[in-house]
Amino acid sequence: MRSGLFFILFLVISSNFFGQDLTGFVNPFIGTTNYGTTNPGAVLPNGMMSVAPFNVMGSDENKFDKDKQWWSTPYSYENKFFTGFSHVNLSGVGCPEAGSLLLMPTSGELNVNYEEYGSGYAGEQASPGYYTNRLTKYGILTEVSATTRTSIARFTFPKGQANILLNLGEGLTNESGAWMRRISDTEIEGMKVLGTFCYNPQAVFPIYFVMRVSKPPLTAGYWKKQREMTAEAAWDSTAGTRKIYTRYRRDIAGDDIGAYFSYDVKAGETIEVQIGVSFVSTANARENLEAEQNGFQFDKVRTAARESWEKELARVGIEGGTADQKVVFYTALYHALIHPNLFNDVNGQYPAMGSDKILTSGAGRYTVFSLWDTYRNVHQMLSLLYPEKQLDMVRSMVDMYKESGWLPKWELYGRETLTMEGDPAIPVIVDSWMKGLRDFDVETAYEAMYKSATTKGKDNLLRPDNDDYLRLGYVPLREKYDNSVSHALEYYIADNALSKFAAALGKKEDAVRFRAQSLNYSRYYSPEYGVFRPLLPDGTFLSPFNPKQGENFEDVPGFHEGSSWNYSFMVPHDVPGLIKLHGGNRKFTNKLQEVFDDEHYDPTNEPNIGYPYLFSYVKGEEWRTQQLTQELLTRYFKNSPNGLPGNDDTGTMSAWAVFSMMGFYPDNATEPFYTFTTPIFDRIMLRLNPDYYDNKVLEMEIVRPGKNARFIDKIVIDGKKFNGYRISHEQLSKAQKIVFYLKERNH
Repeated sequence: MRSGLFFILFLVISSNFFGQDLTGFVNPFIGTTNYGTTNPGAVLPNGMMSVAPFNVMGSDENKFDKDKQWWSTPYSYENKFFTGFSHVNLSGVGCPEAGSLLLMPTSGELNVNYEEYGSGYAGEQASPGYYTNRLTKYGILTEVSATTRTSIARFTFPKGQANILLNLGEGLTNESGAWMRRISDTEIEGMKVLGTFCYNPQAVFPIYFVMRVSKPPLTAGYWKKQREMTAEAAWDSTAGTRKIYTRYRRDIAGDDIGAYFSYDVKAGETIEVQIGVSFVSTANARENLEAEQNGFQFDKVRTAARESWEKELARVGIEGGTADQKVVFYTALYHALIHPNLFNDVNGQYPAMGSDKILTSGAGRYTVFSLWDTYRNVHQMLSLLYPEKQLDMVRSMVDMYKESGWLPKWELYGRETLTMEGDPAIPVIVDSWMKGLRDFDVETAYEAMYKSATTKGKDNLLRPDNDDYLRLGYVPLREKYDNSVSHALEYYIADNALSKFAAALGKKEDAVRFRAQSLNYSRYYSPEYGVFRPLLPDGTFLSPFNPKQGENFEDVPGFHEGSSWNYSFMVPHDVPGLIKLHGGNRKFTNKLQEVFDDEHYDPTNEPNIGYPYLFSYVKGEEWRTQQLTQELLTRYFKNSPNGLPGNDDTGTMSAWAVFSMMGFYPDNATEPFYTFTTPIFDRIMLRLNPDYYDNKVLEMEIVRPGKNARFIDKIVIDGKKFNGYRISHEQLSKAQKIVFYLKERNH
């Protein structure tokens, strides 16, 4: 590969291509309500550290409200009860995790009870790498920023006693337990237990930290919650009082502990606080802090964070569109670049997958692989625009197999949570390979895929239904709510990707076998209903059957978090076969249109998010894709706190918006192709990494003869008319200019 020096210079030159500060188009409050579960906290692109306002312990700005809590995110826009800044948070997930190490400034008499020291706030603002608010209870101005593995806070106090609290007893994690030790008057170190993501008990791990304050305190110490030893209180984690220990005690441990630093300050005096984290050790957390922050320089860290985001956002330049559309686009790109996260420390060390071993990586080791979500579009976006990151992510997944014996499904900080279903690492790795990202251990990757595809069910971590799947060709319904159809459909997608990988590697028999397996989806098709229907062990359909059941995410036979409608067109690897199964183009189109006309489509549910693009497989019906994508973008993606349709799922919904607004989408994760739709903007510039692509800039121009011209008339690529609406990754990345000529649709 060529040196990355040119690309760095290229990004610097092109970052202001349109004379705009791209970070100014990011609104971190988008998705912070309506169950989007994003947060406006400070984080760097794919950074280990994030620091977010924590307001989910109550909704009333004057008091703690135990009955009103949102536990899968540290922040909800509607809440106003602030209890600190949480560190190392997840974005857009539906289960509680992390969101711990709560840092809180107060003034006046020391109080270590979060139910009482919490405060309302006003004047909050956020931008990439920065967040600020003013605590109304105390008159304290808070500001936070971050580096890759560390955070910095700056608190501006009123005159009098000022307190800085680090609470290790509260947070989003389902696990408790922590310890901390005083190193000096201005530094403490410790550990907090995190884990049990989505209530999976095997995914438990420690996070280590070092905290420093910029000024020696007058007094400092710890607190520890003491349980009231009554029969009732023994079962109530909120019962009991907190005992304060003064500074003579050097260390403390327990389920609900914290540390405080108290000062006598002048009006307007500032105190800064740094926190470095590591998943390896406190020594590494300290090394991370010393490497990434040279002294207490809040403004320097904030500026560097903004510049880091500016460089990443500058991979895409846009002209045209409304101001709100630009904000929606760049915020979506911002959200899609939060996860996965770097996992290794500055010295390269990280905890091995599924064990206590500490290993060292010379490249970026990544974590937080929500693959059931992100295999559909996030990794395709990364492969195109950030291939250097995607390649390290592929290497990380292959290394996880070497360390644990399995590719990841939903990996979190070195632990497999087994959340959702399928074998989703396969399409991610194969798609990356097909797009030219091949500098990884290919043979080991194939070995890992073959293992999960062929191992018996009782021994198979990724495919627990494999005995039935391999013997019958489908997964039968053996228990009322066993998600059998959802499992099988994911296996089919993975097997089709594996088939293509096998063929490319010269493994012809495997290629034939896995391709044949991937086509057994047809077994689930019910001619009576025109949708997929659970099958019983004897091969007959489940009866009675209601294809709408599950639309409200209730438990339903055969399907996971959705109805039959949400899954019945999820055959991206064989759309022509699915069309034939429905009886031809017209019947297929009518049935697919019924999904949208009768409101079966769920924009928050991954199995059906590619549905709008399926119309483009039928000649003459491509306009439906173009109409739907524009309507869905307008309806569900907005410049407001409720501007996401639901859980962002570590950037998946945002990546859908990024692609759809640019005018092409990877609707088939097993094939390196994109389907065209109407772009939102007038001009789009993709800056491709020349270390991976020969073409440095791809320009897309949209010619609109009028405001009602919303449909594609023709597409011209480098001066030649392009036939069709699907383009290969190779064709797209080698093109220098694509022109979309739009028209009004002729009814």
